[in-house]
Amino acid sequence: MPDVKATATRWRLLLAFAIVYVVWGSTYLGIRYAIETIPPLLMAGTRFLTAGSILLIWSLLRNKVRPTWKHWRSALVMGTLMLLCGNGFVTLAEQRIPSGLAALLVASEPLMLVLVAWAAPRGLRPTGRDFAGIFLGFAGVAVLVWPSNVSGPGADLIGAALVLSAALGWAVGSIYGIDAPTAPAPILANGMTMLCGGTLLFLSGVFRGELPQVQPEKFSVVSMAAWGYLVVFGSILAFSAYTYLLTATTPAKASTYAFVNPVVAVMLGWAIAGEPLSVRAFCAMAAIVAAVVILTAGHRKKVEPESGFTAEALTVE
Repeated sequence: MPDVKATATRWRLLLAFAIVYVVWGSTYLGIRYAIETIPPLLMAGTRFLTAGSILLIWSLLRNKVRPTWKHWRSALVMGTLMLLCGNGFVTLAEQRIPSGLAALLVASEPLMLVLVAWAAPRGLRPTGRDFAGIFLGFAGVAVLVWPSNVSGPGADLIGAALVLSAALGWAVGSIYGIDAPTAPAPILANGMTMLCGGTLLFLSGVFRGELPQVQPEKFSVVSMAAWGYLVVFGSILAFSAYTYLLTATTPAKASTYAFVNPVVAVMLGWAIAGEPLSVRAFCAMAAIVAAVVILTAGHRKKVEPESGFTAEALTVE
């Protein structure tokens, strides 16, 4: 007789990995479609305010855990670094560069993570293997952003700078979250961070002058559907799947999304949105993904955002 329980667990794991790989990889394309007719920062702000409210209410009803001021303070810091800087900059950048290219540049986040961890107090010095991964990863980034008058089309430098700044902010927030006092329930902690980050994104959109651009009658069906997809699938469903993976498998295996998502994003951008897919992009993708694999394998115990607060449960997408 086959072990029904083991088979069910195996299928749940496969489904959770598929959701994290495909859904989080597709959020870059979702952002591109959402900001076609919805102001970018207001779109991102309402996305996380909605998802954060749902997660917060869900967690409070299930766990009866009440957050303290210290928990909210940590959520505010991480919301600023990981959502306002991280997601906000990526959203603005996708007005200038293709979604697949943005995903590839975001894949430099593990490289930033190693450097930030090294610079932090009592930081861990990178090994020779780490330096090789860092060099390989930034070489891939350089291939992507190299000026167009040298070797074919290069990335918009402002757009690329925004995404790299987003990756840096995400890395700093991840390191901060390792020891920060956060709510004991992961869903509650992430819901609080989404609420704080969503509020800051919304206010930034207001200060940026996006309110006059809010004309619901001009919002396309595609943009609204993409916004709903980002809320339900990108922020809630994929988060739940990732939280399950953290309890059902090793953090190292769960974190493999970091080098699968960019590939998914590039292929979806090419297949659905007709974004360019050149030999140059393939070479850069191979270099960045290889670098992330090297760095992820080299920091399974000492430098992982999953320690304490599940930093990777909130993506930059």
